[in-house]
Amino acid sequence: MQRRFARACGPRRRPGFQYELPATLLRRDLDDSLLPEHVPAALRTARRWRRALLWAALVGLLVVAQTLLIALTARHERNRLQEQTDGSAVASAGDVKQVFARDLQGLQALLWREPTPQQWARDAAVLLRDHPEMLRVEVRTPQQGILQALDTPYRRGPFSTIAREDIDLETEVACNAATRLNGAVWSHSYFVPQGDGVGAEVVDVCLPMSLQGQRTGYMAASVDLRAVLDTGVATDILRQYELSFVEGDGTRLARAGVPRGAGVYVSERLVDLQGVTLALKVDNSRGEPGLIPNVATALVIGLSFMLAGLVFLLVRDVRRRAQAESRLAQELTLRRAMENSLVTGLRARDLQGRITYVNPAFCDMVGFAPGDLLGQDVPPYWPPEFRNEYRARQARRHAGNAPPREGFESIFVNAGGERFPVMVYEAPLIGVDGQQTGWMSAVLDLSAQRRVEELSRQQQERLQATARLATVGEMASLLGHELNQPLAAIASFATGSLNLIGADGHAPDAQMLPMLREAIARIAEQAERAGRVIKSVHDFVRRREQHREAISVDQLVEAVMPLVRLQARKSSTRVDLDLPKPSPRVACDRTMVEQVLLNLTRNAMQAMEGLDAAERLLTLRVRVQGDASLERVSFSVIDRGPGISDTVAAQLFTPFFTTRSEGMGLGLSLCRTVAEQHGGALEYENVRDLDGRTLGAEFRFSLPTPRSSARVAPDGLRAAPQQTSGLPS
Repeated sequence: MQRRFARACGPRRRPGFQYELPATLLRRDLDDSLLPEHVPAALRTARRWRRALLWAALVGLLVVAQTLLIALTARHERNRLQEQTDGSAVASAGDVKQVFARDLQGLQALLWREPTPQQWARDAAVLLRDHPEMLRVEVRTPQQGILQALDTPYRRGPFSTIAREDIDLETEVACNAATRLNGAVWSHSYFVPQGDGVGAEVVDVCLPMSLQGQRTGYMAASVDLRAVLDTGVATDILRQYELSFVEGDGTRLARAGVPRGAGVYVSERLVDLQGVTLALKVDNSRGEPGLIPNVATALVIGLSFMLAGLVFLLVRDVRRRAQAESRLAQELTLRRAMENSLVTGLRARDLQGRITYVNPAFCDMVGFAPGDLLGQDVPPYWPPEFRNEYRARQARRHAGNAPPREGFESIFVNAGGERFPVMVYEAPLIGVDGQQTGWMSAVLDLSAQRRVEELSRQQQERLQATARLATVGEMASLLGHELNQPLAAIASFATGSLNLIGADGHAPDAQMLPMLREAIARIAEQAERAGRVIKSVHDFVRRREQHREAISVDQLVEAVMPLVRLQARKSSTRVDLDLPKPSPRVACDRTMVEQVLLNLTRNAMQAMEGLDAAERLLTLRVRVQGDASLERVSFSVIDRGPGISDTVAAQLFTPFFTTRSEGMGLGLSLCRTVAEQHGGALEYENVRDLDGRTLGAEFRFSLPTPRSSARVAPDGLRAAPQQTSGLPS
């Protein structure tokens, strides 16, 4: 803490100037440990007591202010809550009165139409459905007998437990009063028990019915007081308050609302109806406000405590001020040592461009002593041919026309006349008053970095030359490996053609012409295939994006089957095709995928050379995998050979690794790369029976299905029929 305070209070260093302690730091505080010894002890005691009294007065004022603030805020909060309760009571009373008025209007609407008993029943059912607080609607005779009645559809009949005639007194009184007043009259509330052990507090309204001036009866309706509160009062009021109808002695008749009232903030309002007055009581669920009733009070109290803490910290910092002054010189010495130990050159200039400070690293970099640099506006490390350019650049940067913290490269010349590149970073130098006094620069020598970059460039060129040579070798190896099959096929078909023509050179007869034409077509097809192999291998070695086309699996298989069957006849191997119907389509580089199938089938036949001819079986299986969005087509080549040993599996896909003396070891490496370029992988596993014996090996890879926007490739050459008799094997 002392060191941080010393840094905060200490003067900012300006390069090139002597550090002097400001007068504000040289003044002594009135702390006891810093008072001169000639000050009397009585005066020190008086000052101590005076400070104590000031602190006591400040603390007392804070306590009084906080106490008054809490009291006033609590009073304001109580008044606010009571006003909210009164307002809610007024709004609730109005809502309740509207419910009663709406019920009365609906009941009067039944009288205006003078309906038949059937029409009255239908209209009364609609009224009860639209007014859930109504429990029952009745039509009475002039002698108060019930002529027609209908109960609410939302609950059990209200008078199912006790007959209506047994609790009819309040209704009769209301009807008699309605006769005298010739208008609607509400009865006093009465309790209607229900069969489930509870009941409802009900009021009745009675309307006289007359026809041509003669009294024809009465229409009465029973209204549930609790349902009036539930349906009429706003939901936000029911969530915060407890509402109830009460009698004059405080007896609660019906209540509504989610919470229970705390009994602190209560408001009562009268609901005047014709013939009766109901008292509505609204009880707020909130009780007495706490010690901190709102955020404003908490904020003021918190700020008061923070103020007290800040005052305490201020006193403690003032007491440590003298200790900071004694450590300031050591801090300045340490800072000077840190600057001198840097390997980065530091340079400071004033607003006129004169050098005001350099550190030892900068002097070692340029080879000049500080005395040769300080005060110079055209430093000696500027090359003579660049001085005008550097002066203009310095003027632009000091004028603020360039980002001050953005580094720029430059050329310096040392005392020996040797030029070297540097990177300069500049930032404004701000004084203790907040005004800019100059520029501070950090200079890095780039000579070693340039040498490393040149060496790296030369090594990169050598690596690129080596990579090109390796690419040429890889292309030659792949071409030699992949052209063997089409060239061998061309030689075989050419030999067969010569055999068909005969040794005498005469033209063959008409029966031989189709076979000769087919052989020549095969020669042309394999020659075209050799050309595609050269182009595909060339693009493959250069890692170019290969041409993809949409093609059916049948076309791929038919294109390679002539060569596969030719190799199969030579090795006495049976070929089994397991293809789905209908044939799926794939998006692939046709030439490279055909080469993969040829390589895998050739390897499978070579793996079965040690078996009897009856046991040699090659299976080419195609399956559709995945869902509709990620559908792929899997190709499997399965043999009956001895399988793949662990030793061979470790290097199976390594280029130029082969187990055969005449092989080059590039086939499986090429196959794996082609499978990966199509978004899949070349996998293998040994096929085993239930006893764990190896029955052969299976190689699998998958191809994607074409997208809807993929270009559909035209049909290629159709493969020849399976019967190839007449051609040499």
